[in-house]
Amino acid sequence: MLSGRSLSRQIAVSTLYSLDFNNQLNEEVDLSIFPGMSEEEMKALNEDEIIFARYLITGVLENLEHLDKLISTYSIKRPIEKINIVDRNILRISFFQIENLKDTHPTIIIDQAVKLSQSLSNDVSYKFINGILDTFVKDFA
Repeated sequence: MLSGRSLSRQIAVSTLYSLDFNNQLNEEVDLSIFPGMSEEEMKALNEDEIIFARYLITGVLENLEHLDKLISTYSIKRPIEKINIVDRNILRISFFQIENLKDTHPTIIIDQAVKLSQSLSNDVSYKFINGILDTFVKDFA
């Protein structure tokens, strides 16, 4: 069972996936209840999990153009629109965290991205995500 920041990251990916799938990334978003979650599920979350998930979601939405340019820069062989929706949003969240979470080492962010990809995406996506994020971290450092 996931908890803490891992759960928040999964909620953020699921929410962004839903918004991306429905072409609503540029619309006003109500995050009082995360898409796909019931009120009971929301009540089961602790305040820190909700706050961190909302931070990731709003951070990605507010920096979407910048994050997509970064992904496009590092995904040389696969244009962003060809990256599957789950992977695209894992990358968005990860790039956002690497640039903005100074209290979390990039290795941990990459590890979490790989785990999310392994549980939510296809069998080989985690290698693609790991490669892009690892290259970015080496350039970013």
